[in-house]
Amino acid sequence: MSCRDCPAAWAHAPGLGPISSSLDKMARSPSQLMSMPRCYAACLIALAAASLAMDRLSAQPEEPLQLEGKIPLGEVSGRIDHMAIDLPRRRLFVAELGNDSVAVVDVNERRVQHVIAGLKRPQGLGYVPSSDTLFVANAGDGSVRLFRGPDYAAAGGLDLGEDADNIRVDPVSNRVFVGYGNGGLVEIDPATNGKILDLPLPAHPEGFQLARSVRRIFVNIPKARMIAVIDRFAGKHSASWPIDNESFFPMALDEPSRRVLIAFRNPARLGVFSMEDGSNIANVDACGDSDDVSVDAKRRRAYVICGDGYVDVFEADAYRRLAHIPTITGARTALFVPEIDRLFVAARANPGDSAAIWIFRPTP
Repeated sequence: MSCRDCPAAWAHAPGLGPISSSLDKMARSPSQLMSMPRCYAACLIALAAASLAMDRLSAQPEEPLQLEGKIPLGEVSGRIDHMAIDLPRRRLFVAELGNDSVAVVDVNERRVQHVIAGLKRPQGLGYVPSSDTLFVANAGDGSVRLFRGPDYAAAGGLDLGEDADNIRVDPVSNRVFVGYGNGGLVEIDPATNGKILDLPLPAHPEGFQLARSVRRIFVNIPKARMIAVIDRFAGKHSASWPIDNESFFPMALDEPSRRVLIAFRNPARLGVFSMEDGSNIANVDACGDSDDVSVDAKRRRAYVICGDGYVDVFEADAYRRLAHIPTITGARTALFVPEIDRLFVAARANPGDSAAIWIFRPTP
């Protein structure tokens, strides 16, 4: 006999109040359960269990990142590195290092709009709106190549020698900074494509960030076990903060709290340091093989993107881990764009899964 065969039980179902009341009475007086029609008692128990399960589901907190969609990149193999964005056109640039190409993705239409081919292991990307120019740093030949306009016509470049890597653009001065080689940081004027500053460093620079509030540049130099602090006014290396590790690569700045965030790979941890003097504020466990960290200033969160197939979400004050969100193996680079409130994660091709950009929407 099913619950549909017991009209009395279904009469109590819509409100669920009588069910709870009946179960409470049964708990106090088990003899009542024995005296009820079998279908009525069974249905009361089944409906109450369903109600409890729904209450538990509704009580679960919403994930801080919701997967909104995926943009396929097509036949792209190998590693995917960093990204940049052209906000006016809503175009996302994706460095397809293993494919020697850069994909231009139309974010609104969610499709690849153009591909820049013939590159040499592109790593870093930077877009300068004032000159409508995309800068591409190539690890394979040490060059920085320029592409201009809506059709991405080749517009020359610079030869930095070897391993041109991360790029950062100062939105105020429109200057472009590139880390490269066995230890160098170059500042480029997009108006002339000429070098303004070529600063030597003790080893290859990995993640670095431009601070707006103090006009400094903070640079991860793993092989030298330090964070280097560059004085942009003086154009010189002004301080070194020792780090007892050689596996830290990505960096983000939380300028409202005046903190520097870096992700370690071995052991996998998130480290937080004072922007003033480099003193250690926090060290917490994180996902592994990270290559990007972002700060969501609006929600006071940090996003750590990891190649072991997760994005970790942390509070940006107490650094408590809020979520451990699955992605896919090898998806270790991302770009958080606060202007459109989206986190773009680059997912390389895996067996059974083609390369794609995963779009996450922060909540609430």
